[in-house]
Amino acid sequence: MISSDQLSAQLTGRVIAPGDPDYDAARTVVPGGYDRRPALIARVANAVDVARAIAAARESGLELAVRSGGHSSAAHGVVDDGLVIDVSEMKGLTIDAEDRTAWAETGLTAGEYTAAAGDLGLATPFGDAGSVGIGGITLSGGVGFLTRKYGLTIDNLLAAEIVTADGEIREVDAESDPDLFWALRGGGGNFGVATRFKFRLREVGTILGGMLILPATPSVVASLVDEVEAAPEELSVIANVMTAPPMPFLPPEVHGRPIVMCLLAYSGHPDEGEPVIARLRALATPLADMVRPMPYPELYSMSPEDPDYHPIHSSRTLLAEGIDEPAAETIVERLESATASPAIVQLRVLGGALSRVPIEDTAFAHRASRIMVYVAAISESPDDREAHQAWVSEVSAELAQGDAGVYAGFLGDEGVEQVRAAYPGATWDRLREIKARYDPDNIFRLNQNIPPAD
Repeated sequence: MISSDQLSAQLTGRVIAPGDPDYDAARTVVPGGYDRRPALIARVANAVDVARAIAAARESGLELAVRSGGHSSAAHGVVDDGLVIDVSEMKGLTIDAEDRTAWAETGLTAGEYTAAAGDLGLATPFGDAGSVGIGGITLSGGVGFLTRKYGLTIDNLLAAEIVTADGEIREVDAESDPDLFWALRGGGGNFGVATRFKFRLREVGTILGGMLILPATPSVVASLVDEVEAAPEELSVIANVMTAPPMPFLPPEVHGRPIVMCLLAYSGHPDEGEPVIARLRALATPLADMVRPMPYPELYSMSPEDPDYHPIHSSRTLLAEGIDEPAAETIVERLESATASPAIVQLRVLGGALSRVPIEDTAFAHRASRIMVYVAAISESPDDREAHQAWVSEVSAELAQGDAGVYAGFLGDEGVEQVRAAYPGATWDRLREIKARYDPDNIFRLNQNIPPAD
């Protein structure tokens, strides 16, 4: 096996090994309940470092993990006794405001990128958490606050620099390598280590956004989904139907009761958004209303993230054709009986720009899906995981409808069937063929894995 000193001699970046002062921090990922101990962690500085680390892993037989922000629900960014390629210190960003494009290294977080672009009144669609690394969210698709107006993150990806299993550093786009570029847009980390992305930038200045909390009744939940589907594409809403945490701005009698915590963004002119948001406020008397004009990057600060908080998630993702009142009643009743605090059923209305991209254009195959659902039970003790996962599975089964798809970006360690559901039909077959071409030995397998074709 390659030693820390041997690998360090090959890299511009640094190598962290067991016994080093920052080893425990470097191996800690965002989800809790994992205690994996890598043999080596390579904090790479550039694509050449990545290529050399891949070669070292192959030559020494070390299993390879790749980490950007460390948010993988299945903790794919860390591995026992293997080598972690950690790109988190690669934060180069070059913005061409006139051309509306940016080259960004994949160690940047969504919040860092969005803050820099926001200074120029520009944005690229990412997710709803600022600490997520742009590497992982981009490769899986990217669903967030600007999805209905400007599409997924991958719909705004123009080119990528990637290091493949053979150590080649490739810059690919739709013309130079259409197959690999197609696979990168939604196929996850199966094809190599992405080191830079070229993104399209959109004009997004002051938005109408923030948090709106409503009481959760079946009527409110179902009507909210209907209102968002009927709203202009400028409106994207992430509705967390959940048991209310003890937030200081919520009345004490609400704590532990079902609420709808909406994080929303109206990306058009705020004056035009006011009557749209008024329809949501009219569904019920708000328990809290923090919606106001704000710079788009400020939206990420509405849900502050504690870097020392590592909750244990039991979760399931699915796609649905709609949320009618009976489905909403199931959600509310199930939340009232949940033992986790919090328990969450997150609803995201899709459509808009996302739905207008032809299905065959990217590896994200769910363009016709209407609603994305994420069911989760969160705790701080692994002893609760089994009971909470049973609750999550039961609720998910009750909400399942005709749409059998799932979103790869929200998958945990859920088995081959769920990965297949993320890439149905011809998408799966094409991905396997491309995988066989660029990673025939399945070196990049710590992910939502697509095995190479025979």
